[in-house]
Amino acid sequence: MNSRFIRVVALTLCAMFSALGQSAPYQITVLATNISDYGGLGEWSFAALFEGEQDAVLFDTGFKEDTVLHNVLHLGVDLSEVEQVVLSHFHSDHTGGLLILREHFRPANEAALSQVYVAAGFFDQRETATGVEVGPGDFARAQDFKKAAEALGIRFTVVTEPTEIAPKLWLTGPVPRIEEHYNGPAGLFINQDGKSVPDIIMDDQSLGYLTDKGWLMTSGCGHSGLINTGKVLQSIKDEPIYSIVGGFHLWQAGDETLSRTSSWLAERGLGLMMGGHCTGIAAAETIASQLKLPRSQISHAAIGSVITPELTIIRSSVE
Repeated sequence: MNSRFIRVVALTLCAMFSALGQSAPYQITVLATNISDYGGLGEWSFAALFEGEQDAVLFDTGFKEDTVLHNVLHLGVDLSEVEQVVLSHFHSDHTGGLLILREHFRPANEAALSQVYVAAGFFDQRETATGVEVGPGDFARAQDFKKAAEALGIRFTVVTEPTEIAPKLWLTGPVPRIEEHYNGPAGLFINQDGKSVPDIIMDDQSLGYLTDKGWLMTSGCGHSGLINTGKVLQSIKDEPIYSIVGGFHLWQAGDETLSRTSSWLAERGLGLMMGGHCTGIAAAETIASQLKLPRSQISHAAIGSVITPELTIIRSSVE
């Protein structure tokens, strides 16, 4: 099915809800992940657009600076009216496209992609064991990334607690590590109270969309742990975790972790899953199998994949 046609259908549904006087739900379109549709660019990254009748939010911006730009032009997605951006954490495979996207869409709207939400700790400086500095995007220093963005008119909001940024869209802010301590790669360090300690990416945050069926949880990598993140959303409002979308860093998870995660999701009412990026196809299939999710309710996400306002999956590629 043509990816542009998918978008037209889903956005028409958004308009119908609005015309009926109901709070318009969001269409979610994948703009960056590992699998591509015909004509898109796939890479090790994630980005998705939440698009409602009145509000829109870009979640993450891909790895290479031009990947998301290529994909939105390919899909016919106009980001010039999207003013809010969420960066799930500092890693370059989620922050790499911010500056070029701002440059491209700014001429059409001075406010395009100008309000960027990051969690506390995003601008902490990281370095390797040998002292090589590592920052967001292509930058070695986090403050240089910040200065370059601000020079383009971007304003950063540092999120320290659960925050509603649009109707029914909540940021978790930094996620307390209760069930899982850290879910991600090793090798980077930060300065804490004068000591160099392993970086466990405390700036990791996720986006919760409160639907009529419960929470739709979107993570870039889920370095805080899927269960920890879900608990933050349920602390905002005690509703089922109906859907999970994005990257959850389960591609290297062992059987015990997958079993525990599956059991928790089953208890919380998971009914739809669109795993992408670092989730891992095998891990997603394991979870879907243990929860007995029908094929219509699981997707491995490709460029242009959509979750409609009615919370159904429209696929854009082979999965």
